[in-house]
Amino acid sequence: MSVRTEPAEASAEAAQAAIAEEFAFFGDWTERYQYLIDLGRKLPPFPDALKRDEFKVSGCQSQVWLVPSGDAQRLDFQAISDSSIVSGLIALLLRVYSGRPAAEIIATEPRFIEAIGLARHLSPTRSNGLAAMLAKVKQYAQEATA
Repeated sequence: MSVRTEPAEASAEAAQAAIAEEFAFFGDWTERYQYLIDLGRKLPPFPDALKRDEFKVSGCQSQVWLVPSGDAQRLDFQAISDSSIVSGLIALLLRVYSGRPAAEIIATEPRFIEAIGLARHLSPTRSNGLAAMLAKVKQYAQEATA
């Protein structure tokens, strides 16, 4: 049921560096937001059957579902939101964290958020939602190692 694709980069840190490099191409935040929206549109299809309360991320203003699969050796995530910008944030999170060992997920701080200036350009509610999604990813990784 889960979608297993190999991560584009060899490590979470390499993914963060690639994201920072990509966002550096854009001159302003209008272009960066458009890129985020485009990334969100490229998320793989998300089955309606997984839009269940147990997978819903609380703390997000928009609706977000985040579904883990795998084990401590490799955790994969599927996620979707009803918001196009939040779907773009999900695409970034999945690029950094999905398909990685739980220990790497736990150890990887989301430096890309600061590196691309996201922290300064998200509304407080979106920042809270991003923090909630990150916390959920890390929680799933912790549970996988237990």
